[in-house]
Amino acid sequence: MTTATLCAVFAVVLALGQVMVARHRAGGAADLAALAAADRALQGPGEACGAAEEVAAAQGAVVVRCTVRGEIADVTARASFGPYEPAVRSRAGPSAAAPGSPDPSPPTVPEGPAPPGPAERTGGVR
Repeated sequence: MTTATLCAVFAVVLALGQVMVARHRAGGAADLAALAAADRALQGPGEACGAAEEVAAAQGAVVVRCTVRGEIADVTARASFGPYEPAVRSRAGPSAAAPGSPDPSPPTVPEGPAPPGPAERTGGVR
């Protein structure tokens, strides 16, 4: 291979790396911003989206879109890295609000005598 070919391959690999970094930054910022908005969802959409914008800005991103319906926050964030500016959407809210999610109630404890403790199993002194 010639030097020009190696430089071209290196440039392509570098560009792909920048794309991946930009996408991961935008994804992380969108996830954290959606969690912040869902945390403040009961205080109203203005308060929730304000919290999302603060968190996204701390991550080096910008909130492009923020909607809050009930306890569910839907946030789209954009992060820049080099010439790339991907926008990533993320949703957050309580698990019970997600369609098809299992019941979040705690597991039930079976009734009856308690299982023997370690001293009772081995015949040792308590």
